[in-house]
Amino acid sequence: MAGKARYLDSRPDEQLRGITMESSAISLYFSMSRKDTSTKEYLINLIDSPGHIDFSSEVSTASRLCDGAVVLVDAVEGVCSQTITVLRHTWTEHLKPLLVINKLDRLVTELKMSTSEAYSHLSKLLEQINAVMGSFFQGERMEEDLKWRERMEERISEKNREKNNRQAADPTAIKTEEFEEKDDEDIYFAPEKNNVVFSSAIDGWAFTVKQFAALYEKKLGINKAIMEKVLWGDFYLDPKTRKVLKLKHLKGRSLKPMFVQLVLDPLWSVYEATILSPGGKGDSVKVEKITKSLSITLPAQVLRSKDQRTSLTAILTSWIPLSVAILVSVIEYLPSPPTSQADRLARILDSSPGSSHIDQNLRAAMTEFKTERSEPVVAYVSKMVAMKSSELPAIRIEKNKESPEEARERVRAKRDEIARILANENGENGELHVQPVADSLNDVDLSKIPPDQIDGDSEDSEQLIGFARIFSGTLKVGDQVYVLPPKFSPANLRTSPQPRKSVVTALYLLMGRGLEKLESVPAGVVFGVAGLGDSLLKSGTICTQLEGSVNLAGLSIGNQPIVRVAVEPVNPGDLENMIAGCKLLEQSDPCAEYEVLDNGEHVISTAGELHLERCLKDLRERFARCEIQAGEPIVPYQETIVRTVDTIQTNGQGLPRGTVRNITSSGQLSLRIRVVPLPEAVTEYLQKHAAAIRRFYSERKAEEDGKRLGADTPDESLVRNLDLLDGADDQGQSLQEFKAGLKLAFSTEKSDSDEWGDAVEQIAAFGPRRIGPNALIDATRSETCNRFLRELRTPSERTAASDQRSELSAKDFSDKISHAFQLATAQGPLCLESVQGVAVFLEEISLASSTDKEMTGRNDLGRMTGEVIKTVRDSFKQGFLDWSPRILLAMYSCEIQASAEVLGKVYAVITRRKGRILSESLKEGTPFFTILSVLPVAESFGFSDEIRKRTSGAASPQLIFQGFEKLNEDPFWVPSTEEDLEDLGELADRENVAKKYMDRVRKRKGLQVKGEKLVRDAEKQKTLKR
Repeated sequence: MAGKARYLDSRPDEQLRGITMESSAISLYFSMSRKDTSTKEYLINLIDSPGHIDFSSEVSTASRLCDGAVVLVDAVEGVCSQTITVLRHTWTEHLKPLLVINKLDRLVTELKMSTSEAYSHLSKLLEQINAVMGSFFQGERMEEDLKWRERMEERISEKNREKNNRQAADPTAIKTEEFEEKDDEDIYFAPEKNNVVFSSAIDGWAFTVKQFAALYEKKLGINKAIMEKVLWGDFYLDPKTRKVLKLKHLKGRSLKPMFVQLVLDPLWSVYEATILSPGGKGDSVKVEKITKSLSITLPAQVLRSKDQRTSLTAILTSWIPLSVAILVSVIEYLPSPPTSQADRLARILDSSPGSSHIDQNLRAAMTEFKTERSEPVVAYVSKMVAMKSSELPAIRIEKNKESPEEARERVRAKRDEIARILANENGENGELHVQPVADSLNDVDLSKIPPDQIDGDSEDSEQLIGFARIFSGTLKVGDQVYVLPPKFSPANLRTSPQPRKSVVTALYLLMGRGLEKLESVPAGVVFGVAGLGDSLLKSGTICTQLEGSVNLAGLSIGNQPIVRVAVEPVNPGDLENMIAGCKLLEQSDPCAEYEVLDNGEHVISTAGELHLERCLKDLRERFARCEIQAGEPIVPYQETIVRTVDTIQTNGQGLPRGTVRNITSSGQLSLRIRVVPLPEAVTEYLQKHAAAIRRFYSERKAEEDGKRLGADTPDESLVRNLDLLDGADDQGQSLQEFKAGLKLAFSTEKSDSDEWGDAVEQIAAFGPRRIGPNALIDATRSETCNRFLRELRTPSERTAASDQRSELSAKDFSDKISHAFQLATAQGPLCLESVQGVAVFLEEISLASSTDKEMTGRNDLGRMTGEVIKTVRDSFKQGFLDWSPRILLAMYSCEIQASAEVLGKVYAVITRRKGRILSESLKEGTPFFTILSVLPVAESFGFSDEIRKRTSGAASPQLIFQGFEKLNEDPFWVPSTEEDLEDLGELADRENVAKKYMDRVRKRKGLQVKGEKLVRDAEKQKTLKR
């Protein structure tokens, strides 16, 4: 909630833009008095996370550190895309959410709503938010129901196997577990449950239904517990009898709901008496009456102030202060660390890698919230924060205590000490070496050196502080801990990268812009830790024991980096500083990535345009400290092929479309492949189940390693660790289930059903990177390539397959063909971007017969490897271009809220940037329209600024990466028919958008751009002499 101080927005650009860009934490002390005159003290660790979609990774990293979540929703804008993202984070992390409906002042000041209209608007807003929570519950319930049905089917099939298939098992006779219907009552927001706060942070007030129930308890004589239940909803107060009535008991009387009458009417009257009074000068009579009824005394300077907002803020902060409402709601509704860990950690630990190998004592210490020094320490570091050394407490205190004269005297003493040590080490000749240095130092006037430049280099260096939460035990300065990387598994401690042992050099209490030094940290506290910079890249787990430890870093970042840019220093001598700065930026930003391409470019990947701007600013001013120039943003594209209406089924050689015959340069190997488009249903299925494909490949890899080691069966731990290293996260789908789903996807293609009949069993590989949505299908009779979708082979089959042959055969080139397929799909023929939706049939492969044994021996395999890979890649390119190629654009989903006056300007900007409007809807109760559209990522740079400029700040877009969309335009299209030539002319003046994108990428990669005219009219050019 952004007030006026914005204390947690510590960056200058955060203050300038008015948005949060980095998660920051602060520890709040709060004491609350009870009715029995007792006082309880609380420590609240508050983490402020950004709301902009570009920085949703900061929300992801902070979610695992928390026990509950305070979700803010704008009362006017309502539920937007980022609101759904945050609610999904709370659901997946099993956090208890507290809803805060902020900016209620806009309803009365901007929209000029009456109290009844505001109540109706808030009711509809709550329904929309609860509908989002209900969709999460429904999806989880359907998944649990499916798993329950699968367990029942497994038990029935197991019973059938026990009876040796003599008679079918009776499902009713089998002991079944009842499907447990979960109650969804606790997941919804309702003011009577004390999980909804109404607030206006800019005016400093907030309240809950419970607060007003306590205020009206004595005045109306209604029990507080009953008052809490009826203060929100269709309940009405009879002014004569002072009884609460339901809607059906009104008998035609027009009464206001109790929330309107007792809550909103007093609030609206305060605004009407101050800033909404006629002329804006305020009504002193009404203000005095309100203050007397509320028993509030305003200071004299407030009464004399001509700014009515000062009076408004003074009245409301004294009556219903924001801090009390929020902190009391957090204490009473959100769980404490012991309660939260007992409820959440069991599920988190069970879903962590190698959960069955976690030490039971460690598991008990975490779930039971044991804080003793003897208990094992487990802490999760969500991200690394870069801070200047001068801002750390130890250096800052030392610097503040030392005067300029003391600093100069310290430098003189250090100089004399160095000279004396060198003289003692060099003996008699030491004076000859030391004296020139001492003389040169004596010539320096230390009085002219500013005190802030003494030892300035060490103070200005960036230090990495871990942003962490401790779950068990007590951590002290000087403790030795194991730093576990995100891919660590306790099942195999030798997995690379291996855990490192580090010493905790300092512990800090996070206080927003500053840090406070600590000696120890007990469980349940969010803190900062120093000493892990060399052992941790972005996030990880700290544990005092390695055997049976736990990996808590298994959470997904909200949005993956999609915008890349190449950077280089203006001065080539600063290259090392830039590289070190890029590595530091990657370590301190949870979403930024740094890589060096094959062509030597240094590339930074970010989540969006605003994130890119912030990263470049940090790189120039903090990390690299040199002038850096950034190139044009690098946007990913993809390539594919399609069947068009006018596509001829045969090519010029009389072969089917996409068929290519080729032969290696030595003439020893000839092959025939056929490139065809994959059905769209199959492409979508492969993209959706990429994690399952990765797991199948890990099993194949483990089988091959086991064969080399002489093992009879694949090592299960090796399979698990290969799967872990690849980052697989699938639903445990079996190979048979995957094949059944893939066959169903192929069956949707009705036109060429015969072509795809046996395709699933003949698949040899997927690509690129072995998991992409392209398939290599071995249609040869001799089964040249190994079948990918097959069960693991038995030891006898592997032994037979490993027989060594003295002569070359086509099967010896199976891995070369598969490797060439991976290379070809990773770099398509249009502009060297990845390919999707393409199937490559290997129809024929043959070796030329030769009488020379040396030419056909296995020793010649190495020489032919390069020839085979080059031949297969060239054949793929030729078959690909035989069809009608298409480019797939990376697309943003764009959501804009704008008034009717600026709709035309918003549409003009979207259309000019080749966007497409999907829907337009009017938000009920507001004058704002919600516009949903899609926009190419390549056209999105500067889009937000242009929207704001064109609409004078009345509209602001939210961009979320949606995926890739096919641009239905052939980049090689030229006018050929008489109609096209007549409409467009021989030059085809209409711009080919696909060709423009393709040429742009080819030019950036240094590839040849065909058809580019450097000079159009040479005779019109002028020379320098004229």
